[in-house]
Amino acid sequence: MKMFFRKMHGLGNDFIIVDERPQALGLTPVRIAALADRHKGIGCDQFVTLAPSQHENATAFVRFFNPDGSEAGACGNASRCVAQLLAEETGENKLCFETKGGLLHAEVLSRTETDSAVVTVDMGRPRMEWQSVPLAHETDTLRLPLTGEPAALSMGNPHATFFVEDLAEAARGPVLEVDPLFPERANIGFALIEAPDRMRLRVWERGAGFTLACGSGACAAVVNAARRGLGERRMQVEVDGGEMVIAWEANDHVLMTGPAQLAFEGTVDLEAYPK
Repeated sequence: MKMFFRKMHGLGNDFIIVDERPQALGLTPVRIAALADRHKGIGCDQFVTLAPSQHENATAFVRFFNPDGSEAGACGNASRCVAQLLAEETGENKLCFETKGGLLHAEVLSRTETDSAVVTVDMGRPRMEWQSVPLAHETDTLRLPLTGEPAALSMGNPHATFFVEDLAEAARGPVLEVDPLFPERANIGFALIEAPDRMRLRVWERGAGFTLACGSGACAAVVNAARRGLGERRMQVEVDGGEMVIAWEANDHVLMTGPAQLAFEGTVDLEAYPK
């Protein structure tokens, strides 16, 4: 079976996006991992599928997979890319699509002739209860009992944010991802506050490692900074791949604004990849 795919990225955080609305493609975790391999497959930070949604207001049901084939609950940068695709498909600038975490609303603010766009995604409300992150036992999510006392929350996937003076501390990411405190593993952010409205951020993503950008990680970092009194509720976040703007609104929703870019399109023979 031939599979058509799009390769897209948000600030260098890159994705394979495939449309399963016409028909299911038989994508198993093993096959997704093989396609995501940068040496033997197409290569990506995350693999994204569009499927039919049962919700009357949603254009598609969107699923996100890590490059090891495991499923993620959310991905901010990929959501911007999906919004761009659906906007081109429908001709609408305001979109709604369904994810495991619920409905996401997005707006394409501008588009260019080079297949790029600036998109705002409403990432919903952060969940700060220890059960929702989730953590292995009851503890204060504002200061976890780990060296560096990170703050934790869920943006549809678990995040812990360390506020540091040197981003070299990000080397701790691989060990912290699998700390027993995180039964479902966690995305580990390292934030350097440069001004009340600006931070520098690196995120070790569970199942993916360091990427050039992490949208949900940026959302978590800004919310956690505001919770700790370290930053404002609207901040410019610089990641390795560029900049995005995160705003924790008065209604408790987190808005993420940044670019989405089509890199290329292609087809692959799925039978060439293991099941």
